[in-house]
Amino acid sequence: MGAGTVHEAASMAEAKARALATGPCDLAVLDLGLPDGTGVDLVTELRTQGWPRIVVLASSDDPYAVRAAFQAGAQAYLLKSASPTVVTDGVRRVLDGGVYADPNVAPVLAAGTRVPGTDNTPRELSAREIEVLQLVADGRSNKEIGETLNLSALTVKSHLSRIGRKLGTGDRAQMVALAMRAGVIR
Repeated sequence: MGAGTVHEAASMAEAKARALATGPCDLAVLDLGLPDGTGVDLVTELRTQGWPRIVVLASSDDPYAVRAAFQAGAQAYLLKSASPTVVTDGVRRVLDGGVYADPNVAPVLAAGTRVPGTDNTPRELSAREIEVLQLVADGRSNKEIGETLNLSALTVKSHLSRIGRKLGTGDRAQMVALAMRAGVIR
């Protein structure tokens, strides 16, 4: 997939040491199940160090682990049981600047985003909001979305705020997961 250098680590301590020695690379693929610490803490640490793209690979679809990984800064959550195609799709999406949730994890991720008093379903979204959310899923920044749709970045931000209120989450990855689960976006 175009990787020039690959570093491997068998423990959290070894992963931290290698990450510190090499500095931020294009992509980190992290196993949450390393023996000497929590992978979520490593995600947070790598984001703090400036790593731009982090993919989590895990054996668990536990909703708390899934949400914690995204909240810590991961752009993808893949299950170890996933097919090579799903893993490749997820990594490519992240390399292209997007976010990705394993198809078996997306419903788990979306289940925790219900907010009383809202429908929390993508069917509440306008056509423009769906366009904006699809571009978010494609990894576009607010500025890029604005340029594509002939909107200001501030208008894009307003659309995202409305989408967040309608879906009950301000997290871009969760918005995308909800819309993907409902089949509103690809």
